[in-house]
Amino acid sequence: MNCYDELKARGLIAQVTNEEEVSRLVNEGKATFYIGFDPTADSLHVGHFMALCLMKRLQDAGNKPIALVGGGTGMIGDPSGRTDMRSMMTVDQIDKNCESFKRQMSRFIEFGEGKARMVNNADWLRNLNYIEFIRDIGPHFSVNNMLRAECYKNRMEKGLSFLEFNYMLMQAFDFYELFQRYDCNMQFGGDDQWSNMLAGTELIRRKLGEDAHAMTITLLLNSEGKKMGKTVGGAVWLDPNKTSPFAFYQYWRNVGDQDVLKCLRMLTFLPLLQIDEMDRWEGAKLNEAKDILAYELTTLVHGEEEAKKAREGAQALFAGGGASAHVPTAELTDEDFSEGKADILTLLVKSGLAASRSEARRNVQQGGVSLDGESVKDIAASYDADFFVGEGKLLKRGKKNFVKLVKA
Repeated sequence: MNCYDELKARGLIAQVTNEEEVSRLVNEGKATFYIGFDPTADSLHVGHFMALCLMKRLQDAGNKPIALVGGGTGMIGDPSGRTDMRSMMTVDQIDKNCESFKRQMSRFIEFGEGKARMVNNADWLRNLNYIEFIRDIGPHFSVNNMLRAECYKNRMEKGLSFLEFNYMLMQAFDFYELFQRYDCNMQFGGDDQWSNMLAGTELIRRKLGEDAHAMTITLLLNSEGKKMGKTVGGAVWLDPNKTSPFAFYQYWRNVGDQDVLKCLRMLTFLPLLQIDEMDRWEGAKLNEAKDILAYELTTLVHGEEEAKKAREGAQALFAGGGASAHVPTAELTDEDFSEGKADILTLLVKSGLAASRSEARRNVQQGGVSLDGESVKDIAASYDADFFVGEGKLLKRGKKNFVKLVKA
């Protein structure tokens, strides 16, 4: 099976401009392609995971990836899929976030001469002369067409700022610059980026009379149609300091039965024949498939040693072996205690098992909370600071969410 056919078989391809030409370039290793990463945080997260896996698959087939970090576009913010305007970041924040990406990306793709390269669009966007830019680029964009674009629809309901309206032009200009600077002939991105990507291919056609191509990746959605990669505590990060390898492993170990085979196809590098065999698995065997998924992805992001630790920690915990050293830990400080005590609602919020005290209250009232193996049913239950000294105590919400609380 060639590279493009495997991408299709894994369910990764959503839309493509010219399938015959794109498949030829990809299969012959002649695609120099880019994927954009907006530096909205100091770590990549699960939402970027599929893009990183795609870059690895294509590089393994001989194609050349360009990881474009948005040091310029990040100063505006992508309105795609949003109902509110993104918070403005300082230049220092953006630059710091950009610097942190390459280390994480290096686990997936190989950088170097003739291999992958990382480029920052700040190099050409931050010093643009606005009058010259609008005169040169603006005539090639129809406002009517832009307003019909999917990426603006949600923002139109609450009011699309002129700042955000510029984003499509900026992204199209990126492709135009990369085409000229690095012979970049293809852009890949999430399916919600289709309008922006088409704008880039059209700008290249109008300005240079050349063909460029675009392909969107299927968004990673769960069986309920929601984006995967979110927990009660927020995003699932690739940085081990923000999401521990154990918590990362547990996230994938706990995916729904309906989602595990899809995730194995789209995100792992296991042979399709092996995954197809798992299609016949039911009941307890599905848990084995989830363990394989969690182990493979944790190995990709954090290395095999951390994946083994996470698996062993989970097995020890569920076998009744108590709180493992690899279970995610939250440190309690003096500020978490009032007159030497902390109530169960405070502990649930502090641990990240609940997003707010009201949510924590519901968790307790529904009977899904335990501390140190004892069910907690009283929302006013409180605990002395000394209770958490030493190895700490295991706080659980439901059967699969837990954090070890330790007094600092």
